[in-house]
Amino acid sequence: MGTQGGEMGIPLLEEQEEAVPDRITHMLVLSAFFAVCGSYVFGNAVSYSSPAESGIMDELSLSLAEYSVFGSLLTVGGLLGALCSGKIADLIGRRGAMWVTDVSGIIGWCAIFLSESAWSLDLGRLLLGFGVGLASYVVPVYVAEVTPKNLRGGFVSLCMLVIAGGMSMTYIIGSVVNWRLLACLGIIPCLLQLVGLFLIPESPRWLAKVGREKDMKAALQRLRGKNADVSRETSEIEGYIETLQQVSEHGIFHTFQRKYAQALTVGLGLMVFQQLGGLNAYGFYMSSILERAGASSTAGSITAAIVKLAANIVAVFLMDKFGRRPLLLVSASGACLAGFLIGLSFLLQDYHQSTDVVSTLTFVGIVIFPMNVKGPAGSLVNLVSWSGSWLVAYTFNYFFEWSSAGVFFAFSGICCSAVLFIAKRVPETKGRTLEEIEASMTS
Repeated sequence: MGTQGGEMGIPLLEEQEEAVPDRITHMLVLSAFFAVCGSYVFGNAVSYSSPAESGIMDELSLSLAEYSVFGSLLTVGGLLGALCSGKIADLIGRRGAMWVTDVSGIIGWCAIFLSESAWSLDLGRLLLGFGVGLASYVVPVYVAEVTPKNLRGGFVSLCMLVIAGGMSMTYIIGSVVNWRLLACLGIIPCLLQLVGLFLIPESPRWLAKVGREKDMKAALQRLRGKNADVSRETSEIEGYIETLQQVSEHGIFHTFQRKYAQALTVGLGLMVFQQLGGLNAYGFYMSSILERAGASSTAGSITAAIVKLAANIVAVFLMDKFGRRPLLLVSASGACLAGFLIGLSFLLQDYHQSTDVVSTLTFVGIVIFPMNVKGPAGSLVNLVSWSGSWLVAYTFNYFFEWSSAGVFFAFSGICCSAVLFIAKRVPETKGRTLEEIEASMTS
């Protein structure tokens, strides 16, 4: 997500042919586990503001405007973290960057837990957002860089799955504990990763990039097993570093050449539609949406969390079978239908229709909305993503007060446009090499 880091993201890692056996070692599993603790923190932080809303507003006497600022500051911090994530990860390594995310997250959660006024609450949320923005780049990059190519897709998909798990567990736990205890529990995965990082190796690719060839070979040997032959993969990593240095020499303005217009359009378009389609409105304020519709926020949040976690598990297994593009189309279509159903429910409420009908339609809409749709990475793309995320997170409560039905019909319309955009402009990447994808995007 940083300038240089974004250009060296996951796609470049997939251009090499596999050089090691399809083998999952204990160290590889341990490395992936401690890394994706950062993904759990991501999901936890994003969904925290939903179950905590009523408790925080009542106990600290916050106005709607003050709570909207609190909710949206996560995305402001995320934007700052995303902008410097590549530089930090390149300067102090992938493990070092994850240490920064943990320290930022621990301080942020502690500030929220101890808050007696809005300013400390906002500071904690901002620090938490910075850690999340940094983690959203460095975690999948680290997992991709330590994993053999033939296992990489499945391992990187764990990041998406664990984010969904973090969101779901926060909704469930938040329905039975108060907001301070929920913030205190958020410290646990940060501490777990902080300790675990001392037990796992640094990314071999980063070590090679900074000229530490001996350490790179040692790290690779730990990851692949002491008896594995890593000579061929070592050569491929060295070739990758040479390619990376050539790409980095062009600088960010090289991206704005006409031949890259299609790639930028796809990346930016997916992020714009994702954020303006209401992603953070559902994630940040689910409880208040359910309560406004007359549904039980506790039962609704728990049920929605379970359904969404199950859906994400299924999506991980279907991704390589059916491809990314069909799943994007299904997700966008589901989001379109979700927005329409919730908008219809509030429209019926305005006409004093049955509360049962209104709450049922709202609940069904929230359940079918895909909470964890991800687009391509890159500095500019992530700048747009976090900016759009802030815009929706900050303004949603105002639009929701102004027209409960209208805001969701707007989300539905944007998601409908996303379906058309994906169908017309987004290519399939399943079973294609980097070169083939690049050729189709620049032709």
